Amino acid sequence: MGKMEDARATQIANIEERTGVSMQELITQVRARGFARHSEMVAMLKAELGMGHGDANLVAHLARADDDADRAEPADAWYDGAKAAQRPIHDAVVARIAAFGDDIEHSPKKTYLSLRRAKQFAMVGPAARGTVEVSINLKGAEPDERMQAVGPGKMCTHRTRIASLDEVDDALLDWVRRAYDAAG
Repeated sequence: MGKMEDARATQIANIEERTGVSMQELITQVRARGFARHSEMVAMLKAELGMGHGDANLVAHLARADDDADRAEPADAWYDGAKAAQRPIHDAVVARIAAFGDDIEHSPKKTYLSLRRAKQFAMVGPAARGTVEVSINLKGAEPDERMQAVGPGKMCTHRTRIASLDEVDDALLDWVRRAYDAAG
């Protein structure tokens, strides 16, 4: 098990100990309420079980993961309909990044893929006007015409939008590789 899996297992054990309820029972309770939104699940767990935000957030994520278990590939939903033409670009970016090493955790979110090592180093997902956005965390790096700086308080420090497979090039991968190295 990797560091992230070990940390999650410890957090789950602590939640079960504090609440006196197994994780599967907590998930069943949350799902039985029929909440449509993640935030509703978190609010209920905090109010009714006195959980801290981090614990409630994990339980809600696990409950939602059970709901989405039948979806084989989250990117299928991201690139459905009008965005289908962007999918090959997404797949090419992710495949090139995967070649960096086998220590990359793929953490699908609602609308994008988070790529992590010890911490998140990149996000890949659909963007406007037929593009795919690649965002990275690389503090202190000067932006250029390819990678634009993102304002303070955002989830990443830099981003670019890619409109064709030709743009999944060495220049892009150099930026992402630096973020990958910094996240290790």
